[in-house]
Amino acid sequence: GRRSGYITIGYRGSYTIGREAQADAKFRRVARITVCGKTALAKEVFGETLNESRDPDRPPERYTARYYLKFNFLEQAFDRLSEAGFRMAACSSTGTCAFAPEQGGPADDKIWTSYTEYVFCRD
Repeated sequence: GRRSGYITIGYRGSYTIGREAQADAKFRRVARITVCGKTALAKEVFGETLNESRDPDRPPERYTARYYLKFNFLEQAFDRLSEAGFRMAACSSTGTCAFAPEQGGPADDKIWTSYTEYVFCRD
């Protein structure tokens, strides 16, 4: 049988919205997808695409929140989790906004940053 457990996928994002929320918002790509969970489960699901450099030699049954993926596509992460029998159990997102005139943009441009987590489980 396969081990049950949880894996959390997280990422930071940002985008700029110009005057009056124009339809041409500028999105930045996802820079890094983080992985939190038991080492053995993370390795089972993500294999060689799991970057363990921030927490090397972690014992298989211990939790870590220091791994990240070598690719930047959330859909790819979700596909791998689904293929391994995980289902999404919860998600959460936070966001903040700041005006950005000091960065060379128009005075009323706003930069939004967000952090989003998706929790997956396997029974």
